[in-house]
Amino acid sequence: ILLIVGVVYEHGFTISEHEASQLQTLYRFVWGVFLTEVTLRLLLEYKDTKRAFKKLTWILIALLYLTLIPVIFHRPEEEGAILYFWEFLNGKPYHIVLLLIFSFFNLSNGLVRLLGRRTNPSLILAGSFFIIIIIGTGLLMLPRCTMNGISWVDSLFISTSAVCVTGLTSVDVASTFTTSGFVVIILLIQIGGLGVMTLTSFFAMFFMGNTSFYNQLVVRDMVSSNSLNSLLSTLLYILGFTLAIEGMGMFAIWSDIHGTMGMTFEEEVAFSAFHAISAFCNAGFSTLPGNLGNPLVMTGHNPFLIYISLLIILGGIGFPILVNFKDIVLHHLRRIWKFLHTWEWDRHRFYHLYNLNTRIVLIMTFLLLVLGTILIAIFEWNHAFAGMSVADKWTQAFFNATCPRTAGFTSVDLTSLGVQSVLIYIFLMWVGGAAQSTAGGVKVNAFAVVVLNLVAVLRGTEKVEVFGRELSYDSIRRSNATVVMSLGVLFVFVFRDNLSKGASKLRLGSRTAGDLPVKRGDSGHLIRPQGQIADAQRQSTQDAPADEAELQAEQPPAVPRHHSLGLCDGLAGCQFRMLRQNVAGHGIAVRSHDAGDDQQHRPKKNIHGLKQHGHSYGFPIGKV
Repeated sequence: ILLIVGVVYEHGFTISEHEASQLQTLYRFVWGVFLTEVTLRLLLEYKDTKRAFKKLTWILIALLYLTLIPVIFHRPEEEGAILYFWEFLNGKPYHIVLLLIFSFFNLSNGLVRLLGRRTNPSLILAGSFFIIIIIGTGLLMLPRCTMNGISWVDSLFISTSAVCVTGLTSVDVASTFTTSGFVVIILLIQIGGLGVMTLTSFFAMFFMGNTSFYNQLVVRDMVSSNSLNSLLSTLLYILGFTLAIEGMGMFAIWSDIHGTMGMTFEEEVAFSAFHAISAFCNAGFSTLPGNLGNPLVMTGHNPFLIYISLLIILGGIGFPILVNFKDIVLHHLRRIWKFLHTWEWDRHRFYHLYNLNTRIVLIMTFLLLVLGTILIAIFEWNHAFAGMSVADKWTQAFFNATCPRTAGFTSVDLTSLGVQSVLIYIFLMWVGGAAQSTAGGVKVNAFAVVVLNLVAVLRGTEKVEVFGRELSYDSIRRSNATVVMSLGVLFVFVFRDNLSKGASKLRLGSRTAGDLPVKRGDSGHLIRPQGQIADAQRQSTQDAPADEAELQAEQPPAVPRHHSLGLCDGLAGCQFRMLRQNVAGHGIAVRSHDAGDDQQHRPKKNIHGLKQHGHSYGFPIGKV
């Protein structure tokens, strides 16, 4: 903890030479503590340590002992590989990274040990997110994380939005945060997308491997592993899929924006990495003013919007489906490999290659995307998408059908959308993504089960069947409970918001279901977005009470400012971290039943050189 506090203080504040010297003393003290602790453990408990430690743990211990070389041996006088190796081991980055790994490893091991005390896993999960949010709030308030400072309320709001991957902000992200601030935000998004317990459990089990049986049972339920034997491999798959997909997405985004946005190579890479992580984790944060409706990406960058949409979809279908995809690909690769060696095609059919959960999620996702794209294109073809080419209109329709279900990105002024499109948005936000994904909502799994149950009731059948298999009673019961509870929560908050005079019913409903983007004017109050058309303003004035109309007439118009505000992921922003026994639609238990299986209102930006507020629109490299 002392090491982490020291690193935060060093990179968050402007420090003097005396303070830098004191921090170096602190780092040496922590290094000595870790070295002493590891040495005593090896000497006094070698047998237990040898049995408990993994191979990677021994590698880290060896790297820690290598830090003694600069202490024992003087700096070589001759140039060469030995000198470079000595300077590398004596360098500050090597020491800090290594000590941070040990620190995080110890903290993770301590958190997992709490599970062994029969502590309520849900309480630990909620508490861990609360702690991360508080830490993120403090980090975002550091002087070197912002241009001109930020209030604690705005910092708390943005930290919560990043950890819960909702995409809402109360300030202009592009002009408020520096490189350090963007790094903090993207780390909070990554932690929130994967889940605190997933990360800590992975580190504890991967480096130690001596967690209790109860701990492993809890973690197994959290990540939906088939057995305890495959628990570590499941955690590896989750982290591996995340890094691989985000890496490919980063490269794809960079290939589209390279040389077109006036950024340096480092800024382009940082911009691509930030948006790839934000898209896969369904966070909806962007470093561009006006989110993805910025003119820089609205013209000639349809591949960029498609890449973002694909990352959102992959993050929203859930890690179990990605693991099932891996099994399917390996199965077909084995068949091809066998054919190349024997020249005989394997005609055996694997009936359960796609499990029931995968089928339901893929079909529901496909239907929601296709129907959403077609309907939005029909309703907004000559309205919000007016003036665009045919390719741009279909791209925008697909992008705006993808984002409401899970992410918070926006590319058009949502106040320019018709009522029908807004209702589609509300429905997509309410349904959300799949269980055990980075998306929110009631989950397509639960929604599909409720629809199938309704169909069975209308048909008068007692069993709920799909693809020749019967859904378990427990899955139906929990799915119905989830949907009813979500509708109840929506009703309560819509009713409460409507107590405010003059509130737009449609806007309140959409904001409660999924947080349609709103802007904040100079008065500090939440108001409607600056792109609101005149007809809507006149209609709002006509429908409002007399006292409200007078108030609107007296109030000066707010100065429009773009904010990276987007659509919330629905009711459950932290759904991937919920335990299976506490969430409906976590997966579908089955019993075998059959053998078969407007840019016109957007303020103009200075896009020449992409420099505004002292840093780049992409990612202000070099301002740490």
